[in-house]
Amino acid sequence: MFLGSQCFRWFPVWQRNFLVWRKLALPSILGHLADPLIYMLGLGYGLGTMLPTVDGQSYIAFLAAGTVCASTMNAATFEALYSSFSRMHVQKTWDAILNTPLGLSDVVTGELFWAATKSLFSGAAILLVITVLGLTHGPMLLWALPAIVLTGLAFAALGLIWNALAPSYDFFMYYFTLFITPMTLISGVFFPTDQLPAWLASLGGILPLAQGVALVRPLLAGEVPPAALSHILILLATAGIASRIALRLTRRRLLK
Repeated sequence: MFLGSQCFRWFPVWQRNFLVWRKLALPSILGHLADPLIYMLGLGYGLGTMLPTVDGQSYIAFLAAGTVCASTMNAATFEALYSSFSRMHVQKTWDAILNTPLGLSDVVTGELFWAATKSLFSGAAILLVITVLGLTHGPMLLWALPAIVLTGLAFAALGLIWNALAPSYDFFMYYFTLFITPMTLISGVFFPTDQLPAWLASLGGILPLAQGVALVRPLLAGEVPPAALSHILILLATAGIASRIALRLTRRRLLK
């Protein structure tokens, strides 16, 4: 990622976003909780009563882990798209920051880490709820927090690419329709991917959401994730490569 020689020059950008968010922190967290919890509880307790165990656990426990990752993905994506676009294009916040000693790489890096932080808040809130509901097992669940951060970083970086290309808010619907929604359906959030055609399961298995699910689901069950290092490296590579592309595209847009 593009941290440069002065690694924490991006921190004032992150801090500025945090101070603004803090004024509406509770409604923001509740907003991120509502939608995934409705899906999880509705499908988990409704559909789950008609299903046998899935991979050795109840369907609602299976779905809970997927919900944590999907919520993390959505929080990072919304922040990197709608909020970052507002600061960049509508409110002209980025222009104001660029009139200080900070550079564009500091701004984009600050936005990247802030979006990942927002995703951590969302994922951790869901994690707390499902722990209270008794859907997690043992202290291994604490290792889900670093997995949430990695997942959030990957989707924040991908979102910033689309943010750099977007002419308006309407453009983001293509990203959700063509990328986010299909990925949610084939990455093991709602059902095991072995129920899919082999080619589609293989495609879903390489997507960043599937890496997060593969890490979080075993951890919530009190187990060590198989092939954990490969999933971690894929998420890190996604975040690193996508963040560099996002910076290049943003520089082309703003400084051309």
